[in-house]
Amino acid sequence: MKPFKIGVMVDSFRVGLVEGIKKARETGAEGIQIYATHGEMAPQNLDSKKRKEILDIIKSNGLVVSALCGDMGGHGFAIRADNKARIEQSKRIVDLARDMETNVVTTHIGIIPADPGHDRYKVLQDALGELGEYGEKMGAFFAIETGPETAVVLKGFIDSLHTKGVGVNLDPANLVMVTDDDPVEAVKILKDYIVHTHAKDGIMKKKTDPEIIYNYFAEGGIEDMRLEDYFAETPLGQGSVDFPNYLKALEEVGYKGFLTIEREVGPDPEKDIRLAVDFLKDLIR
Repeated sequence: MKPFKIGVMVDSFRVGLVEGIKKARETGAEGIQIYATHGEMAPQNLDSKKRKEILDIIKSNGLVVSALCGDMGGHGFAIRADNKARIEQSKRIVDLARDMETNVVTTHIGIIPADPGHDRYKVLQDALGELGEYGEKMGAFFAIETGPETAVVLKGFIDSLHTKGVGVNLDPANLVMVTDDDPVEAVKILKDYIVHTHAKDGIMKKKTDPEIIYNYFAEGGIEDMRLEDYFAETPLGQGSVDFPNYLKALEEVGYKGFLTIEREVGPDPEKDIRLAVDFLKDLIR
């Protein structure tokens, strides 16, 4: 029996928080991840009474919170002038995470340059250093989601921080769709930092500079560029992620946390999520 728990991104159901919690329970998941950057789950919209009410709903459905998603979009923490407000909001999301009885906040931080001498590298170091120190103080982790950089570059960046409050949210699909990095090798490289994972699958159609792809998301589109020409997210087991060996690698490095299903596309996400739960249960039984 592999030591993993199955989670679901509540927002993937696209039905609202309370209904999404119920659907997560119905799939047979054990935990949920929730976006906490806007709307009803934004920290500024939740007083202590409301936080307790939501946690009670989660618990009454037999679930726990695997992580909060603190991704505010745009260029993450790559623009120094934006970072004061973004760091402050991120700290409030950590406070909310602790109230939701989880110690993980996941986020894309912006594109880490391969060259540590790049100006952006220092900007990201300063931001994540401060966030990591706050996370450490609160008994929590800021988990950088794998995406535009290789596992080697990401490890080097986290190694450069003087805090134990920064971890990794390993999303294997992002690695195969955009970075062309091997998720199995990524597990071995990032083993000391993995605190949460996304269960997602996909394929790369055409290779390009990952910075171009992530700038597309950050800037809300680039003229004459079609993302579907470059990659496609697929239901679990239908893409390029080698899930049997990926899970084996996670087990070998001692990861015992959540495999949280994220389904960002498709006309029937609930169906895909149910199939994903069954797919994972077959692999980990």
